[in-house]
Amino acid sequence: MQTAPVRTVFGVVTDFLATNPTPEEIVAFRLPDDLQARSHDLLEKNGEDALTPEEHEEMMDFVRIDQMLSLLKIKMRVKLEGVGA
Repeated sequence: MQTAPVRTVFGVVTDFLATNPTPEEIVAFRLPDDLQARSHDLLEKNGEDALTPEEHEEMMDFVRIDQMLSLLKIKMRVKLEGVGA
């Protein structure tokens, strides 16, 4: 019996970007609730200095995605406002 593949933050974001979203959809994008909850849990454990090395790497994936999405959303807002055109 096969197990279901584990959803990763990179997988969810790349699946979303592969749909060729509009600038408005990019600005409105949020991680699914389960991944937001996982990110929160990892940050709490990190604050308690209780992360395993694997959990630390997973937390850093969330940090990297957050940085990338923040930059992408800023660029999409600028595009929508017509600034810099």
